[in-house]
Amino acid sequence: MSIYEIKVLKRENQQDIETTLEQYKGQVMLIVNTATGCGLTPQYEALEALYRKYKTDGFVVLDFPCNQFMEQAKEDDEEINSFCTLKYDTTFPRFKKIDVNGCNESPLYTFLKNAQSKREEGGNFFMKLMIGLSSKINGKSGNAKDIKWNFEKFLVNRQGDVVKRFAPTVSPNQIESFVAELLKKR
Repeated sequence: MSIYEIKVLKRENQQDIETTLEQYKGQVMLIVNTATGCGLTPQYEALEALYRKYKTDGFVVLDFPCNQFMEQAKEDDEEINSFCTLKYDTTFPRFKKIDVNGCNESPLYTFLKNAQSKREEGGNFFMKLMIGLSSKINGKSGNAKDIKWNFEKFLVNRQGDVVKRFAPTVSPNQIESFVAELLKKR
Protein backbone atom coordinates (compact mmCIF):
# COMPACT_ATOMS: atom_id res chain seq x y z
CA MET A 1 0.00 0.00 0.00
CA SER A 2 1.24 3.49 -0.79
CA ILE A 3 0.80 6.52 1.44
CA TYR A 4 -1.69 7.88 -1.12
CA GLU A 5 -4.12 4.98 -0.56
CA ILE A 6 -4.42 5.30 3.22
CA LYS A 7 -7.82 6.51 4.37
CA VAL A 8 -7.95 9.58 6.61
CA LEU A 9 -10.81 11.74 7.87
CA LYS A 10 -11.32 15.44 7.25
CA ARG A 11 -13.82 17.49 9.17
CA GLU A 12 -15.77 19.78 6.84
CA ASN A 13 -19.07 21.54 7.43
CA GLN A 14 -19.52 19.63 10.69
CA GLN A 15 -19.24 16.28 8.89
CA ASP A 16 -16.51 13.65 8.85
CA ILE A 17 -15.44 12.99 5.28
CA GLU A 18 -13.31 9.99 4.41
CA THR A 19 -10.55 10.76 1.94
CA THR A 20 -6.99 9.75 1.04
CA LEU A 21 -3.77 11.67 0.50
CA GLU A 22 -4.04 11.05 -3.27
CA GLN A 23 -4.66 14.77 -3.89
CA TYR A 24 -1.13 15.47 -2.59
CA LYS A 25 0.57 13.04 -4.97
CA GLY A 26 3.61 14.70 -6.54
CA GLN A 27 4.00 17.16 -3.65
CA VAL A 28 6.48 17.20 -0.79
CA MET A 29 4.48 16.62 2.39
CA LEU A 30 5.33 17.45 5.99
CA ILE A 31 2.97 15.44 8.20
CA VAL A 32 2.69 16.64 11.81
CA ASN A 33 0.74 15.50 14.87
CA THR A 34 -0.26 18.67 16.71
CA ALA A 35 -1.89 19.95 19.88
CA THR A 36 -3.30 23.33 20.83
CA GLY A 37 -2.27 23.37 24.50
CA CYS A 38 1.36 22.28 24.28
CA GLY A 39 4.59 24.16 24.91
CA LEU A 40 5.40 23.46 21.26
CA THR A 41 2.11 24.90 19.94
CA PRO A 42 3.88 28.10 18.76
CA GLN A 43 5.44 25.88 16.06
CA TYR A 44 2.19 26.46 14.18
CA GLU A 45 3.54 29.90 13.25
CA ALA A 46 6.75 28.48 11.74
CA LEU A 47 4.84 25.65 10.03
CA GLU A 48 2.57 28.22 8.38
CA ALA A 49 5.54 30.36 7.31
CA LEU A 50 7.22 27.31 5.76
CA TYR A 51 3.99 26.33 4.01
CA ARG A 52 3.42 29.81 2.58
CA LYS A 53 7.02 30.09 1.40
CA TYR A 54 7.02 26.81 -0.54
CA LYS A 55 3.40 25.90 -1.35
CA THR A 56 3.61 27.21 -4.93
CA ASP A 57 6.66 24.95 -5.42
CA GLY A 58 4.66 21.84 -4.48
CA PHE A 59 4.96 21.70 -0.68
CA VAL A 60 2.17 21.04 1.81
CA VAL A 61 1.91 20.74 5.60
CA LEU A 62 -0.68 18.20 6.76
CA ASP A 63 -1.92 18.73 10.31
CA PHE A 64 -3.24 15.79 12.36
CA PRO A 65 -4.32 16.98 15.83
CA CYS A 66 -3.83 14.43 18.61
CA ASN A 67 -4.91 14.37 22.26
CA GLN A 68 -2.71 11.47 23.41
CA PHE A 69 -0.03 13.48 25.19
CA MET A 70 -1.26 14.90 28.51
CA GLU A 71 -4.59 15.75 26.84
CA GLN A 72 -3.19 18.87 25.19
CA ALA A 73 -5.78 18.90 22.38
CA LYS A 74 -9.03 18.53 24.32
CA GLU A 75 -11.14 20.66 21.99
CA ASP A 76 -13.31 19.20 19.25
CA ASP A 77 -12.22 19.50 15.63
CA GLU A 78 -14.07 22.76 14.96
CA GLU A 79 -12.60 24.40 18.07
CA ILE A 80 -9.09 23.24 17.12
CA ASN A 81 -9.53 24.65 13.62
CA SER A 82 -10.83 27.98 14.96
CA PHE A 83 -7.95 28.26 17.42
CA CYS A 84 -5.32 27.56 14.75
CA THR A 85 -6.78 29.88 12.15
CA LEU A 86 -7.47 32.74 14.56
CA LYS A 87 -4.32 32.58 16.70
CA TYR A 88 -1.77 31.40 14.09
CA ASP A 89 -3.52 32.23 10.80
CA THR A 90 -2.94 28.69 9.53
CA THR A 91 -4.08 27.86 6.02
CA PHE A 92 -2.57 24.40 5.51
CA PRO A 93 -4.87 21.34 5.52
CA ARG A 94 -6.04 20.08 8.91
CA PHE A 95 -7.56 16.66 9.43
CA LYS A 96 -9.76 15.12 12.10
CA LYS A 97 -8.17 14.47 15.49
CA ILE A 98 -6.50 11.04 15.63
CA ASP A 99 -4.45 8.69 17.80
CA VAL A 100 -0.84 8.26 16.70
CA ASN A 101 0.06 5.37 19.05
CA GLY A 102 -1.70 2.36 20.48
CA CYS A 103 -4.56 0.09 19.51
CA ASN A 104 -6.59 2.94 17.95
CA GLU A 105 -3.73 4.57 16.06
CA SER A 106 -4.41 5.90 12.61
CA PRO A 107 -3.27 3.61 9.78
CA LEU A 108 -1.40 6.64 8.42
CA TYR A 109 0.77 6.76 11.55
CA THR A 110 1.33 3.02 11.48
CA PHE A 111 2.59 3.48 7.91
CA LEU A 112 4.75 6.51 8.76
CA LYS A 113 6.37 4.90 11.82
CA ASN A 114 7.11 1.67 9.96
CA ALA A 115 8.62 3.59 7.05
CA GLN A 116 10.84 5.80 9.22
CA SER A 117 11.57 4.71 12.78
CA LYS A 118 14.74 6.79 13.28
CA ARG A 119 14.25 10.40 14.42
CA GLU A 120 16.41 13.38 13.65
CA GLU A 121 16.98 14.91 17.07
CA GLY A 122 17.54 18.53 17.82
CA GLY A 123 16.12 21.53 19.50
CA ASN A 124 16.21 22.83 22.99
CA PHE A 125 17.58 20.66 25.81
CA PHE A 126 14.97 21.78 28.34
CA MET A 127 12.07 20.80 26.06
CA LYS A 128 13.67 17.42 25.29
CA LEU A 129 14.02 16.80 29.03
CA MET A 130 10.38 17.74 29.67
CA ILE A 131 9.14 15.44 26.89
CA GLY A 132 11.21 12.57 28.30
CA LEU A 133 9.90 13.12 31.83
CA SER A 134 6.30 13.45 30.68
CA SER A 135 6.55 10.22 28.69
CA LYS A 136 7.80 8.37 31.77
CA ILE A 137 5.17 9.89 34.07
CA ASN A 138 2.42 8.87 31.68
CA GLY A 139 3.87 5.39 31.24
CA LYS A 140 4.31 5.99 27.52
CA SER A 141 7.70 4.39 27.10
CA GLY A 142 6.23 2.18 24.34
CA ASN A 143 8.47 0.94 21.60
CA ALA A 144 11.15 2.90 19.82
CA LYS A 145 8.88 3.62 16.83
CA ASP A 146 6.19 5.30 18.94
CA ILE A 147 5.49 9.00 18.59
CA LYS A 148 7.00 10.60 21.69
CA TRP A 149 5.09 13.88 21.83
CA ASN A 150 3.13 16.51 19.94
CA PHE A 151 4.73 18.04 16.84
CA GLU A 152 6.73 15.03 15.67
CA LYS A 153 7.21 15.52 11.93
CA PHE A 154 7.51 13.21 8.90
CA LEU A 155 8.87 14.48 5.60
CA VAL A 156 7.59 12.71 2.49
CA ASN A 157 9.07 13.19 -0.99
CA ARG A 158 7.16 13.69 -4.25
CA GLN A 159 7.12 9.92 -4.85
CA GLY A 160 5.42 9.20 -1.51
CA ASP A 161 8.52 7.90 0.29
CA VAL A 162 8.94 8.86 3.95
CA VAL A 163 12.48 10.24 3.88
CA LYS A 164 12.93 11.90 7.29
CA ARG A 165 11.41 11.86 10.74
CA PHE A 166 12.00 14.75 13.10
CA ALA A 167 11.66 14.82 16.87
CA PRO A 168 9.09 17.27 18.30
CA THR A 169 11.87 19.61 19.43
CA VAL A 170 13.16 20.08 15.88
CA SER A 171 11.64 23.36 14.73
CA PRO A 172 10.16 23.83 11.26
CA ASN A 173 12.97 26.33 10.59
CA GLN A 174 15.51 23.52 11.08
CA ILE A 175 13.64 21.42 8.48
CA GLU A 176 13.55 24.08 5.76
CA SER A 177 16.79 23.00 4.05
CA PHE A 178 15.49 19.42 3.72
CA VAL A 179 12.21 20.70 2.24
CA ALA A 180 14.04 22.96 -0.23
CA GLU A 181 16.28 20.09 -1.33
CA LEU A 182 13.34 17.74 -1.93
CA LEU A 183 11.48 20.39 -3.90
CA LYS A 184 14.40 20.61 -6.36
CA LYS A 185 13.93 16.94 -7.25
CA ARG A 186 11.21 15.90 -9.65
